[in-house]
Amino acid sequence: MQRILFVLVCLIMSSCNLFESKEQRTQDLVNEELRQMDWNSVDSYPLFLDCDETALKEDQKRCFEQKLIGHFEVTLSEFEFTVNSDENAIVDVIFVIDAEGKISVVDIRKDASIMKQMPELDGIIIQSLKNIPQIAPALKRGIPVSTKFKLPVQLNTK
Repeated sequence: MQRILFVLVCLIMSSCNLFESKEQRTQDLVNEELRQMDWNSVDSYPLFLDCDETALKEDQKRCFEQKLIGHFEVTLSEFEFTVNSDENAIVDVIFVIDAEGKISVVDIRKDASIMKQMPELDGIIIQSLKNIPQIAPALKRGIPVSTKFKLPVQLNTK
């Protein structure tokens, strides 16, 4: 009889979460939530100070893109870029806006011919991004997160 009672008690104790700590249960819930989260999208885009943070996500995106492109146009218009080529030259600028709103260039992709014709281009692009007005980082569930962007820059051809 004592063996049956002992086995029953063991089965009951091993099948319930009575002895599982609250911290462990909380961690399990957090881990499950993280597995289900879509990490390829943000809840709100990075924003310049004059963009409306209460606007819809698409409006935030549009404001961010317009301000970013406008800044690039103003900065790069100070330089005359012409490329001897039969087709329009496109330079892809890949950069990250970190969780603090700081920008860093990851890569600048361009043809070798552009590199030969304009070796100073990388420095100008990097300097342009460093001089960008303050940006609030993207948010995911209210938490600032890093976001990666690719900006294609079209250069005039002769």
